[in-house]
Order: sequence, then C-alpha cells, then structure tokens
Amino acid sequence: MPVKIRLQRHGKKGKPFYWIVAADSRAKRDGKYLEKLGTYNPNTNPATIDLSVDGAVKWLQNGAQPTDTAKAILSYKGALLKNHLTGGVKKGALTEEQAEAKFNAWLEEKEGKVGAKSEDLAKAKADEKAKALEAEKAINDARIAAAAPVVEEAPAEEVTEAKNEEE
Repeated sequence: MPVKIRLQRHGKKGKPFYWIVAADSRAKRDGKYLEKLGTYNPNTNPATIDLSVDGAVKWLQNGAQPTDTAKAILSYKGALLKNHLTGGVKKGALTEEQAEAKFNAWLEEKEGKVGAKSEDLAKAKADEKAKALEAEKAINDARIAAAAPVVEEAPAEEVTEAKNEEE
C-alpha cells in the first residue's frame, strides 16, 4: 500500500484550511486517511502550522512519500531534518543525544527567525497605521481651515499706515 503525506482541504470557499494527513495514495483528496499529522492554515501571516513531528518522522521512516507542498511544510517544521538525524543514529554516525541537541538548536534558530518576522510585520502595520493617522490629521486640518471664516487683514494695514502718517 503506497502511502503519501499530503494535504486534505477543509474550510469554506476562499478560506482554505488544511489537515496534514498520511493517506493511501489511491484515496480521494478529502477522503479516507490513515493518520492525521497536523494542520496548516495559510490565511494567517505567517502561516500557522501545527505538526506532530514524531508522527511525520514515523511515517517517513516507513516509506511514506510527501507531496511537494507537504514536503515544504515538513521541511519548515523540521520533520525532514529529524528524519535525517534519525538515519544518522541508525548508521552509528551520531548518538541519540547529539542528534537531539542538533535538532533542538535548529528549532531555537527557526523560532528566532519566525519571531523576527512577526515583529517586523507588527512594526510595519504600526507604521502604516501612524502614516494613515497623519494623513487623516492633515485632511482634517485642511477641512477646518477651509470652513473657518476669512479674517480681513486690511484694517490692520490701515492702522499701521495711519501711524506712519502721524509721525
């Protein structure tokens, strides 16, 4: 039975939400699956991915082939790296502790990158909001200035001219 790790679409029209599943390759896209490995929500920025890394590694070890998108998601969450490190442990190139340390170091680095992206997005959103507020203030000031009555400056000039003539 050829097994694929693939996405199963859920959600409503225009708002996709996916389950990451291990399924028989002959099953329908949204049909019967063997195990649910996680979820993927592309509607958020950055995309929200919840994945059982150990479950995905188990299926990869048993020969499951991920689809292109599923492979990108597994790579993003570190399942392919953990599978690679597990293969190194089986061959004797690494110990279990070394493999776990490498994987945890990679996870910390990845979380830092994702956190930095989230902070950059929040900062950009705040800057955009500040610019919109400044533009709105400028428009309101112009509107107030246009609606205000015009003050004539002629009497003030006449007063200064009258003072000059008296001198």
